[in-house]
This record gives sequence, C-alpha cells and structure tokens, in this order.
Amino acid sequence: MNAERDLTRLLAGMRPELDAGRYVFTTVDGPVPAGVVPVVTVAEPEGLTLVVRQEEADVAGLPYDYVAGRITLRVHSALDAVGLTAAVAGELAAAGLSCNVVAGFHHDHLFVEHDRAGRALELLNGLSQRSADSAD
Repeated sequence: MNAERDLTRLLAGMRPELDAGRYVFTTVDGPVPAGVVPVVTVAEPEGLTLVVRQEEADVAGLPYDYVAGRITLRVHSALDAVGLTAAVAGELAAAGLSCNVVAGFHHDHLFVEHDRAGRALELLNGLSQRSADSAD
C-alpha cells in the first residue's frame, strides 16, 4: 500500500473527482435510522454526526442546513503526509470557498458548498496542474 507522502507529488497527482450527489451533515442521538447509509460518521459527546445523501436525510426526516458536494482526491495519500489538507483548504479559502475535509484510509474527501462544487473542482485541478508543472 504505497501511500504518497511527498506534497508536490500529492498535489500533482490528486486527480480530484466530483461525485454527482448532494450530501448533508446531520446528527442523531441514537442509532443510524433505517434506510440511511452514512458516508462519514463522527462520534461526538453531543451525538453521532452523519454525512449522508440528501435524499436519504429527507426520507428519514433528518434536519440539516448545509448541502455539500463531495470531491474525492484520487491520490492515495499517507495519513501522516504533511501539507495536503492545508494546501487544498488554502486554495479554496483564497476563492472564498469553505471546505470540510475527511480523511479515509486511501483518499481525502472534501465537502464543499454544493452550488459551488464545480468551481472548487476547477480550482483543485488548477492547483494540481501548477504542482505538476513545478515538478518538471
């Protein structure tokens, strides 16, 4: 499992991919409701945070106030790699875009405002290209 640690190679090879779905952040006090399949869960003292497809949250009657697009960075980043999250978040922040990052074992997943997800993808592709050009 050769996860990448070099920041230049991580950025150059991130190959961001926008999922077609709409995702929401919600929370429950007990178990995950039937019919809801979270893509992310986070246990907090206040409850279990779920990131789920918007249509699943709607059917289950789960409240939310933020609808996100999901961008997966296809590079296999090492969990101890330094700088990837900062570089990506900085690029998006400079354009006024918020970014909620979740690290999986193989990839990083960015949740950005759904209506601006296409713009986020453009920015990330630009960052990746600039990194690839600087590595040459």
